Amino acid sequence: MMKKFLILALIATVIIACGEKKESPSQKIKRERKEQAAAAKDGLGVGEIKNVTLNNPLNQEMVKRGLAIYEMKCAACHKLKGSRVVGPSWAGLMDKRKPEWVMNMITNVEVMLDKDPTAQKLLEECMTRMPNQNVSIGDARDILEFIYQNDLDNAKK
Repeated sequence: MMKKFLILALIATVIIACGEKKESPSQKIKRERKEQAAAAKDGLGVGEIKNVTLNNPLNQEMVKRGLAIYEMKCAACHKLKGSRVVGPSWAGLMDKRKPEWVMNMITNVEVMLDKDPTAQKLLEECMTRMPNQNVSIGDARDILEFIYQNDLDNAKK
């Protein structure tokens, strides 16, 4: 009887020891930093946005909503063509940046400015931190659609 108990206890110990290990806080931080570095290197930026499905043709309802958000939250610092005001111009933006990067910059600006090398270079150039406008992912997607439309409109001129 005692022998069976010891064997069961040994089996239970092996199963528990081989089970899924929980990540320590320091391991989690290291893993997240590696993931952020990889995302920044890939040009996706740092944040929740990992993949954006683009519309072809552009969704004009999204473009209209993006324009309204731009006028309310972005136009004071970003111009649609020409040179920089406070922040960089949006002219030709989608030729320079991946859509994921743009959306991460809009929705996760503090982390992007702290950890993304491209965002840090822009901060050095503009010398002003982009404020967090509390833009939702859905609104950021509408802004992105508007930015694509802006690039198309500027290319026609």
